Amino acid sequence: MQRSESEVTKDLDQYRGCLIGVSVGDALGYPVEFKSEERIFAKYGAEGITDYALTNGVARISDDTQMTLFTATGLLQGTTVAVTRGATAPYEEYIWNHYQDWLKTQTREFEEVQKDERHYSWLVNIPQLFSRRAPGLTCMFALGEGIPGALDHSINTSKGCGGIMRVAPVGLYREAALHCDDGLDIVGAKAAALTHTHELGYIPAAALVHIIDRIVHGGDTIAEAVDDAMARMPELFPQARHMDEFLMIMRRAIDLADEARPGDGDLDAIHQLGEGRVAEETLAIAVYCALRYPDDFESAVVAAVNHNGDSDSTGGVAGAIVGANVGLSGIPRKYLDDLELKQVTLTLADDLYQGCPLDEGGTGRGSDSDSDWADKYITATYRM
Repeated sequence: MQRSESEVTKDLDQYRGCLIGVSVGDALGYPVEFKSEERIFAKYGAEGITDYALTNGVARISDDTQMTLFTATGLLQGTTVAVTRGATAPYEEYIWNHYQDWLKTQTREFEEVQKDERHYSWLVNIPQLFSRRAPGLTCMFALGEGIPGALDHSINTSKGCGGIMRVAPVGLYREAALHCDDGLDIVGAKAAALTHTHELGYIPAAALVHIIDRIVHGGDTIAEAVDDAMARMPELFPQARHMDEFLMIMRRAIDLADEARPGDGDLDAIHQLGEGRVAEETLAIAVYCALRYPDDFESAVVAAVNHNGDSDSTGGVAGAIVGANVGLSGIPRKYLDDLELKQVTLTLADDLYQGCPLDEGGTGRGSDSDSDWADKYITATYRM
């Protein structure tokens, strides 16, 4: 059931919990991504990795969080242009431009990019983002080719998890629905399809957006949000040839979570869902962990990363869902300390929550925060 805008609730703690949840799950899983389970448990003990493996005192994020942050700035610039100029291009066009800025951080040096006359995202002013953290080849190639994919324009047959792992901000940003004809779910699908145009590359992304939106704005439990997403996806994509495959693996994730008993391990269930290399597996593993531990952030992300698959992506998506549910206040302090770019992530969560404070012509109330907003989402000159 969809609520009207007047019925939508917002809680800053949930916004922060969702985006920080992405970063935490990503940073926890990144050191063990695609490591064998034997190696993981031999190195970290019977429970696997439960605390950050720090590099020079920092819990490093991967490309998953990097691209998530650029998704957020793309959304926020799209709305800012709509509000200040009275018209806007589709959100996916802004997101595409911001992904092009992310590509610069992976292929060029910070000093060189700073000489460019035009940036779209203020994130290119952050030197720490100019770090290659195992960027996905499909994303790199698609962005490098310079031709965006779309729901009705296939550029590849990839259903890799590179689309779903970056769309959590769309589920938080209810304001986007005021400035486009598409619902948030379709905005999420289009954001994923920019680089991944297999149906199972973007339908799971739409479902993740729906789940986050229902938890944060609809007051749903995780179980209710997942059920609602499964009912909604066939309505949004009635011609999808692979919908049955998507619904089947999602039902399996739900059943496995329902069948689990206290004290049961999670690996057998995760093995039945895959490795998270492709988007439907990523979402299924994340949903299983979120349903198993809806109010226990640590248990959810620990379960989501300790397997021999794409641990940072499954961890990040599980972290987004459970983080949205429990809020930042429900994330253990040990996962906040030493987290790379934590303040940047919190700033973007706050901006998604606040929405554009400017009016037509780009003026606001004259406050420092209004000036900062213009520097972020009009001129892209903001620096932290």
